[in-house]
Amino acid sequence: MERRYPDLHAIYVDNAAWVHHMLFARVGNHPDAEDLTAEVFLRVLKPLRVSARIAEVRGYLRATTRTVLAAYWREAKHRETTSLDELADLPDTAEQTVGAAFEQAHLVLDALPDTYRRILELRFLQRCSVKDTAAQMGISVSNAKVLQHRALRRAAALSQPVTTPRIS
Repeated sequence: MERRYPDLHAIYVDNAAWVHHMLFARVGNHPDAEDLTAEVFLRVLKPLRVSARIAEVRGYLRATTRTVLAAYWREAKHRETTSLDELADLPDTAEQTVGAAFEQAHLVLDALPDTYRRILELRFLQRCSVKDTAAQMGISVSNAKVLQHRALRRAAALSQPVTTPRIS
């Protein structure tokens, strides 16, 4: 027997996280990703059949996510979007892959010292300029640049798997 969702609430609960992670990976900040996630679910509210199989629902959500993302780039960023092939070819496991990458990023951020984590959050998650980041942290622009460089180096080192050298 093919699995189906009992209601719209179950569809949302089961799929909202991967839709948000997918959008966050493309737009780079949580407020926009949250808005776009809400828009995806608002767009599918009426046309989506609750009686559809789970795989069909997820396929429809992926297609709607591509459409919403294209509109975002076209309108909000004033960029012409002609192809979103990378989203069109996502396998069914893409939501897990995006979720795993999201979790890995947070693990790396959590392992950083407070100042390094703060500067990376401001610069890359909140999309603040170097000048705004420096002002929020109460440091000079030059110091912010140095901290960002050091934080990125530390984060890169933390994200690399630890290997032990072989002694022959």
